[in-house]
Amino acid sequence: MRKELDYAITEDGRDKGKVYHLREMPALKAEKWATRAFLAAAKSGVDIGNVDVAAGGMQALAILGIEALTKMDYSDAEPLLDEMLECISIKPNPQNPAIVRPLFEDDIEEVKTIILLRKEVLMLHMGFSPSGSQSTSTSADLSPASSPLNTPISQDPSVRFSHSPKTKPQR
Repeated sequence: MRKELDYAITEDGRDKGKVYHLREMPALKAEKWATRAFLAAAKSGVDIGNVDVAAGGMQALAILGIEALTKMDYSDAEPLLDEMLECISIKPNPQNPAIVRPLFEDDIEEVKTIILLRKEVLMLHMGFSPSGSQSTSTSADLSPASSPLNTPISQDPSVRFSHSPKTKPQR
């Protein structure tokens, strides 16, 4: 079963009080994502000779990625960043936390929130959370058997987060 957690924004700002739901990518997708990230880092001139992704997994890739982001062309980074957002949905109603839906563009209003959520997505894939996190994260078994009220997240690409300001899911 894929790892999942809820991440509540506790810092002041437009996103304060919002709860985002993060879900680990399936293994095949994560492996493809990691391979593309690794190749983009190599293309950017980052020394990848001493990085053992097979042994270090997503953690080794994250360390490499920090250096690569400073050198990588945005055209190589953008699809990787977009795919990270696919791991994030929102719990829009604090009174009914069983409702989980894909992100709309306006669900994240602060750049800092995007950065925090990307960091948490990486940590989720690496299997740990950093100490001192702003998260009130909890891992949860949200399978239908354990949570019959959980609203399934659509796999329809038309309802995914988009960078286009005019894009909203059709109902």
